[in-house]
Amino acid sequence: MNTFSLTSNSFQNAADATPLPYDVVSIQSQVIYGSVGNSIAVPALTKQGLRVAAVPTVVLSNTPHYTTCYGGELPGEWFRGYLNGFVERGSLDSVRAILTGYLGSPEKAQDLADWLTLVRKERAALPVIVDPVMGDEDSGFYIPPEIAEVYRDKVIPLATGIIPNKFELMTLSGKQVNNLDDATAAARSLLKGNTQWVIITSAFQPDDDNIEVVCVTKDDVAVIRHKRYPVTPKGTGDLFGAELTAQLLAGLSVPDAAKMACLRIEQAIIHMAATGRSELIL
Repeated sequence: MNTFSLTSNSFQNAADATPLPYDVVSIQSQVIYGSVGNSIAVPALTKQGLRVAAVPTVVLSNTPHYTTCYGGELPGEWFRGYLNGFVERGSLDSVRAILTGYLGSPEKAQDLADWLTLVRKERAALPVIVDPVMGDEDSGFYIPPEIAEVYRDKVIPLATGIIPNKFELMTLSGKQVNNLDDATAAARSLLKGNTQWVIITSAFQPDDDNIEVVCVTKDDVAVIRHKRYPVTPKGTGDLFGAELTAQLLAGLSVPDAAKMACLRIEQAIIHMAATGRSELIL
């Protein structure tokens, strides 16, 4: 039987220690109370057996739709340090996917692009899934619109796949989207660089009871129809990104992973309503 003797040096040589393994780096917002950003993505990924390095872009007490909200965007120096420090600790080799969500500013989008460029040099085939959070059709932009140019020109070409809503797709592609053909053409215009697929969330609402999600690759288009619920909790897009990432890492195809992610969202909404809450709960 092999034995290992603990000595004082066993706990002191941090620089020589084996790096902690992480499956996913998740870069997005964090709230103390609520279920958006990493506050829903990390539990969802962890529930699927994945170890997550959570990198915050903003830290808030809760989402701004409550009567009070505290906190804000993290300094760029901190954000860059979080990303670079992770690489410097040696854990990038174990990472199986990178997921990004709410960034909040063009500056952070540029910081992300710079970091992903370095990551691509080390791990050229690493899956990078980008949710280009900017706004929606009802509200328009809810962050500085200048971020769109950074996403389009710097971030998206480094992504394996992107998960915009219809507003974000139109913004990034510069094309109007009124039907499936429009959506397909707009999505395919973004398939450049590393980008292999686009999933358009809440793409169309064919009737009062259903919503369609559209998965587009260079050669194929798949439409997923799922039930529309009368409640619209915050964080469904963040949960979709996390569940999609988990299913892709489990070996599912992009359309099948998207179908499973839609199912997980439905289950979370049903559970939320059944427990009388207004925030998603897994």
